[in-house]
Amino acid sequence: MGQYYWPDDAPRTLTTDAFLRAYSTLGFRLCFDGNLEDGIEKVAIYGKGPAGAEQPTHAALQLRDGRWTSKLGNCEDVTHSTADDVNGPCYGQVLCFLARERR
Repeated sequence: MGQYYWPDDAPRTLTTDAFLRAYSTLGFRLCFDGNLEDGIEKVAIYGKGPAGAEQPTHAALQLRDGRWTSKLGNCEDVTHSTADDVNGPCYGQVLCFLARERR
């Protein structure tokens, strides 16, 4: 993670807590689900590993129409119908959803 931007207010570690703290610097807070809400943008955080010690692997952003967009490795951005469409051996499962007012 040393070559990419990371906010000063979040630890530069591969933990769910570090990712939550990083996204909080952008105004995101934990929310209950990935359902589309008017005026709200959401992020799904994915991870793999033992329960309670998962390591984040991926994030997807909800689009205004309710679909999700992801950058899968070095490939182009893809659009998928649900956050769960990315679940699997590469990225693991959705660990949590975050939300903020749409800007």
